[in-house]
Amino acid sequence: MGIDENNSVFKKIKNDNHEQIVFCNDDKIGLKAIIGIHNTVLGPAIGGTRMWEYRSDEEALKDVINLSKAMSYKSSLAGLNAGGGKAVIIGNPNIKSETFIKRFADFINDLNGKYWTAQDVNMTTQDIIWVKEKTKFVVGLPKEYGGLGDSSAPTALGVYMGIKSAINHISGDSSLKERKILVQGVGNVGRKLVDHLLKEDAKVFVCDINKNNINLLSDKKITVIEPENIYDRHYDIISPCALGGTINHNSLKDINCNIIAGAANNQLENDNEIPDIFINKNILYIPDFLINAGGIISVYHEQIGDIDSKKVMDMSESIYDKVTSVLKYSDDNNLSTNASAIQLAKNRILENSKK
Repeated sequence: MGIDENNSVFKKIKNDNHEQIVFCNDDKIGLKAIIGIHNTVLGPAIGGTRMWEYRSDEEALKDVINLSKAMSYKSSLAGLNAGGGKAVIIGNPNIKSETFIKRFADFINDLNGKYWTAQDVNMTTQDIIWVKEKTKFVVGLPKEYGGLGDSSAPTALGVYMGIKSAINHISGDSSLKERKILVQGVGNVGRKLVDHLLKEDAKVFVCDINKNNINLLSDKKITVIEPENIYDRHYDIISPCALGGTINHNSLKDINCNIIAGAANNQLENDNEIPDIFINKNILYIPDFLINAGGIISVYHEQIGDIDSKKVMDMSESIYDKVTSVLKYSDDNNLSTNASAIQLAKNRILENSKK
């Protein structure tokens, strides 16, 4: 019998030319993981590890393929000499233990520095410390362990600067004063973004299904929106800062805004149809992998041993100019902003592949 091409792993990774997919298994402790390395032309792949109870192994593979590709584009656009990778551990996070995490770290060691991991969804600081005890190929560590600590500050700064660049693009003025801005998700990054916006006297609206996150903003001059009423009004800017996939066919029926620019990864339901809807609705979209690069900028500096918070913040602030460049390329080439960001990222990778 021949190979079923529709279910071939190679077919799944062919379009984006992934370099390597590593399947990790230790049945004794219930460890199942996939490490995706998209591209290492610019440097070793960097990208976090997440743990999730996927409905199927195929869903996990799809996630790691998409996420590792996005990390390549993110690092390239940010001007970093780093590639894109991602790891997913399949299963309920409750099964984690020190032995479990250190076994996963063994698989990272096997790649001998081609992939550097960091903390992502359902992975704790303790998990990353355990990984560090087994492999040096880990970043995003607490300051007491030689890292730069919490990367939410540079991430929020980059999103804030990207928003200012977007506003300047459509109005000729980067001021956010009196602008109506919805921050959808006010975790560590979202709350810091709210602070930046309030300092400019923006009219800030927030929404989060986690009431504890809302309570942490109780002393701020904000308007809390219930999830069921989230799109009942017009906003100048909507900033998705929670889970991905919130910008989809259904939500776009109700979304009424001028700009979408936020920290959440993988905001779009897909990269093909959704950008066309933006054009029809006259919404300026700032791609997440362009605007939320503060985190990768921080862990990259850890990887190269340059533990300097000021450099990280300065580079995150330059996301303003990165956004401006993508918007200009979009206008000049009559391309969607999403396609423009991807093309510029690919261009830099291609240029370096010829060296």
